Amino acid sequence: MRVRLVDPPAYTPPYDHALAAALGRAGATVELSTSRATYDAPAPDGFVLSEDFYRRAMARDRATNARRAYRLAEHLPDMLRHSRAGGRGADVLHYQWLTLEALDAGLLARGAPRVFTSHNVLRRGAGRLREQGGRRVAAAVDAIVVHTRAGAQTMTDRYGADPRKVRVIPHGAFDYLTTQPDEAPLPPELAAVEAPVILSFGILRPYKGVDVLIEAFEGIEGAELWIVGRPWMDAEPLRAAADRAGGTVRFVDRFVVEHELPAYFRRADVVALPYREIDQSGVLYTALAFGKAIVASSIGGFAEVAEDHGAVVPVPPGDPAALRAALAGLVADPAARAAQEARAAAAAAGPYSWEEAARLTLSLYGQLVGRTG
Repeated sequence: MRVRLVDPPAYTPPYDHALAAALGRAGATVELSTSRATYDAPAPDGFVLSEDFYRRAMARDRATNARRAYRLAEHLPDMLRHSRAGGRGADVLHYQWLTLEALDAGLLARGAPRVFTSHNVLRRGAGRLREQGGRRVAAAVDAIVVHTRAGAQTMTDRYGADPRKVRVIPHGAFDYLTTQPDEAPLPPELAAVEAPVILSFGILRPYKGVDVLIEAFEGIEGAELWIVGRPWMDAEPLRAAADRAGGTVRFVDRFVVEHELPAYFRRADVVALPYREIDQSGVLYTALAFGKAIVASSIGGFAEVAEDHGAVVPVPPGDPAALRAALAGLVADPAARAAQEARAAAAAAGPYSWEEAARLTLSLYGQLVGRTG
């Protein structure tokens, strides 16, 4: 099976590389067609990497606005070149992201079955143009991959996707993060902490419910709350809330690069995901890979991990009292925490392994190739 994965903007290099490597291990011949990532991505492992989109924009470090301008200028020529090249010897074309869906839906390459993965169904459709783009893509491709049953329902209800096209293939746990050779230690002030640690990780956005987490932290004795990630919102209200909550709340308000990330997850006793809305989250699949006890809102894919595998302690979204009870229970009970850690590790090694993702993906490819062959 010859597979071409396509991610023009390189929105998810860790996912792209992990899936490509797993498909290669399963016997497929894989090319990943993308652009140069803006941060260090995993090295190609058993597949061909072609950085053939946005070559001028990504040729060297540029200011964000300059990079956007170059990418905008290159986008249509690059998509036209991609479209004219067709399947380029591939049995399946699998698009991970499309930069401008409303336009790009008409510029997909032909000559092979076309698959599109909708990585975050809820957030991808804000605004009329994006809504139209989502519908156009759903109509243009032969199959749509989503990571959760909730996402599958949204694709059919909101974007008009034919249910027969939609396939649920879970996101894999990011296990490569657990074996990085250049793993960095925690900063000294964090390495010295002896108390149990509740970790909130990732870019700070309102929908992630960090304000709910800070309110829930009030009254949890003997633990620390670490809020780690670059703010994409006004963080001052969060800091003020942390001051009112009492206890020790530490902010690491910057982007944490991959070789720094493992130390935070290894040190965490509980990972908290109090999101207000979500389909799926890379932070969840990182926490699973590290075998962590996880407390998360009972929504979207979080609820499915809890229901199907018990690898998440679910709480109602926006409920600080319920969140406090779940966190405090795990902090105070090492046996309960160990049980959740075992469930997380088992989920990462089984249903959320890349081997399983590759198996399901190749099964879909085989059905598409057989249908058109």
